[in-house]
Amino acid sequence: MTRPIIPDSEFEMRARNIQELMKQKGIDMLLAYGNEAEPQFVRYFCDYWPSFETAGVLFAQDGEPILLIGPESLTYASDRSRIRNIRRLSAFRESSNPEYPGHKLDTFRDVIGELLDGKPLKNFAIAGYNLIGKVTYDALIDGLKSFGDVSIISGDDLVMQLRMYKSENEILCLRYAGEITHKTFDYVIENIRPGMTESQVRGLACAKLFELGAESESYPIWVLAGKGGNQAISRARHKVIGENELVHIQIGARYEGYASTIGRPVIIGKPEQWMLDAIKAGYEAHEAIIEQLYDGNNAGNVANAYYETMRKNNHIDWLLYGPCHATGLMEGEPPWIEDGSDYILRNNMTYAVDIFMGNKVGYGFRIEDSVRVGIGKAENMTNYPREIFILY
Repeated sequence: MTRPIIPDSEFEMRARNIQELMKQKGIDMLLAYGNEAEPQFVRYFCDYWPSFETAGVLFAQDGEPILLIGPESLTYASDRSRIRNIRRLSAFRESSNPEYPGHKLDTFRDVIGELLDGKPLKNFAIAGYNLIGKVTYDALIDGLKSFGDVSIISGDDLVMQLRMYKSENEILCLRYAGEITHKTFDYVIENIRPGMTESQVRGLACAKLFELGAESESYPIWVLAGKGGNQAISRARHKVIGENELVHIQIGARYEGYASTIGRPVIIGKPEQWMLDAIKAGYEAHEAIIEQLYDGNNAGNVANAYYETMRKNNHIDWLLYGPCHATGLMEGEPPWIEDGSDYILRNNMTYAVDIFMGNKVGYGFRIEDSVRVGIGKAENMTNYPREIFILY
C-alpha cells in the first residue's frame, strides 16, 4: 500500500471551512488549542504536533491563520507546520516556566489585533476548551481586555462538525494505520511467551509498529495478564505472564496523526470455561455492533444491539460504557455511541468499536477495531480475526 499523506490543499480547505462556520455562528475569532498528549485541534489545521510546549492556531473570519507556539519550538514548528505564519508567545512555554531573558516574544494582544485588523471582537471561541491551561488562559484573558467586552465560548463542537466526517485522504491514513496495527498484532501473537513481562510484550509491539512505518503509538500500548485485566485504561506492568492466564492486549499505531486500534483477549495455556463464555459473548456483540454501523442508521440502534446481545448472553454486568467512540486524530474522540444516543450516522464517520469487559474479581479484556460507517454496511479498517486465541 502506498504511504498516504494529507496534502497542503486539504489543510487550506479546512481553514476555509472553519472560517465559513465561524461566520455562520457569529464567532469573530477562534483559537484551536492543543498539547503534546492531545494535539488534535492544532494538528487538524496545520499538521503540527506540539512537544513539551503547547500550541494554538488562531483564526479570524477572514485571512490566513497564525500558529502560536512557545519560545523554544520555532525551528521545529517551521519544519513541520503547514501554516507558515508562526509566532512565539511565552503563554505557550513549557511548564517549568523559563523566562527567556533577552528574547522578544509576541503577546495575545499583538496577534489578535493583527488578525482583527480593526474589526470588532465580540465572540471568541476556544477549541480544546477543556484542555487549555491556566497560564495560557490567563494570558488570553489579559490580551482580550484591549478589545472590549468579549464573550468566551467553547469551539469544540464547531470544529468537530468538520472533523467528524473524514475525507478520502483521512480514510487512507486510517486504513494505513490499521494495516500497521494488524501486522503488529500478528507479530505479538506469534512471539508472546509465558515468562515474559507485560512490558516486554509491549516492547515487541512498539518495535514492530515503528518498523512498519508508524510515527508513534495511538496510546500507551497495554498488556495486562491475569488479575488486573479489568482496567479499562492502563499501562503495561513488570508483571510476569504465567501459565493459564487471560491476557488483555491493546495495540494501536498512529500514522500521519491518525490513530488505529485493535484489542483482543489471548489465553496463555489451558482456558477456563468462564473465559471462553465471556469472549464468545464479546465477539457476538462486536459483530452485532458493526452490522449496525451504516449510513442513515440511528446511533441508538447500535447501542441497543450491543446491550441486547450482552443481556442475552448473561454478560451485561461485565460492561462499563457504550460500544463505540469516534476515532481519528485521537484514538478516542466525540461523538460516543452510548445508551440513549440519538443521532444519525453518516458515511465516513469513523469509530472504534470498543467492547470493554471486566468482572468484579479483577479479570477483563477489550475487543476493539477501527471501523468506517459506509453506505449499506461498515468497513472494518483493522479487520482483525474474531478468534479465541489459545497459545501454548
